[in-house]
Amino acid sequence: MMKKLLAIIAGAATLGCAQAQSEPAAPANSGKVLVVYFSATGTTADAAKKLAQVTNGTLHAITPKLPYSSADLDWRDHKSRCYVEMHDPASRPEISSTVTGIEDYDTVYIGFPIWWDTYPSIIATFIEAHQLQGKTLVPFATSGGSGISTSVSNLKKNYPKLTWKKGLLLNGADAQRIHDLIK
Repeated sequence: MMKKLLAIIAGAATLGCAQAQSEPAAPANSGKVLVVYFSATGTTADAAKKLAQVTNGTLHAITPKLPYSSADLDWRDHKSRCYVEMHDPASRPEISSTVTGIEDYDTVYIGFPIWWDTYPSIIATFIEAHQLQGKTLVPFATSGGSGISTSVSNLKKNYPKLTWKKGLLLNGADAQRIHDLIK
């Protein structure tokens, strides 16, 4: 009888551990979550949607008032819109909308593609258009070749009064990578 009882307890403990490992972790800051993102080609949008699903966050696209065309995104053309914006520190591309009720959110994940080894100018537009002090800000990015460390350093340098977490690249946005970001 005792062996049977121990086997049942051990089985339940093993099942509990297996379930705990397969369920996504809740964000470290368990308050209301906002996932905002700018996506030029859809890659960052895919990562943001997966992140919002895991965190039960509200999803908001940072949409430029004037959409980017393929020619605008040609980073090799020194006259293209993205090149001009990224090489002008004062550039703040207009956004089509702001987040209503941003004061209700505790954690804001900010996603973007990496351009010229940093965040696109439109991210600065978003940050400057919203009251983000007192919130935990977690950058995430997608990139074909750059890491996120320069972007995070630049965000911290340009917006030192805000609370920034480390951030991660979410290329492919697999479950483990998202878990690493939200812990």
